[in-house]
Amino acid sequence: MILGIGTDLANIDRIAGTLDRFGDRFKTRVFTETEQRKAESRADVAGTYAKRWAAKEACSKALGTGLRMGIAWRDMAVSNLPTGQPVMAVTGWAAARLAEMTPPGHDAIIHVTLTDDHPWAQAFVVIEARPRPADRHAS
Repeated sequence: MILGIGTDLANIDRIAGTLDRFGDRFKTRVFTETEQRKAESRADVAGTYAKRWAAKEACSKALGTGLRMGIAWRDMAVSNLPTGQPVMAVTGWAAARLAEMTPPGHDAIIHVTLTDDHPWAQAFVVIEARPRPADRHAS
């Protein structure tokens, strides 16, 4: 079942301006070390940060909170599988919120997709609750 859906559109030029103005202060406030390494290794540094910014916004919307109620930017982190597919992990208050909204007997799965076409970066997040397989050895 779908627990939440979120989307966000970020302006890459705006993120580039923020990076120029605030540099490491902005990066360390918003992005995990893994996200920073990924962005800094890419040809389009600002575009990579913008997609991750959009993903965090979209995730907070899918959690039903937006960026309020205690969620910190770094509580939501985008990384990539070896195939390149983006994945979202949550920690802290975001993880607590996810656990709270997940029905008993289910596992929450966060699906994320990212795209960009300068000057826009976009993300969609869908949070799914999937029933756990029945324990065959339960009595």
